[in-house]
Amino acid sequence: MKEAPTPQEDADLAARSSLYAEFLAEREEILRHKWIESEKAGKDIGFERAMIDWKRHHRARWRSQRRVGLAS
Repeated sequence: MKEAPTPQEDADLAARSSLYAEFLAEREEILRHKWIESEKAGKDIGFERAMIDWKRHHRARWRSQRRVGLAS
């Protein structure tokens, strides 16, 4: 019977995963957007609001620019 992966093995797999890398890059963009929009509003707008706004207004363009950049 095969043993379950250790937490370190799980972390190593996640670090090599392109899907996880995309998740982290997108999360970073959302956090940047949250900071910018919170500064404009003069208060913390929260992660959920920033995520929804970023996905509606910026995600498609960001993804297409990222695909072009990764293909180069």
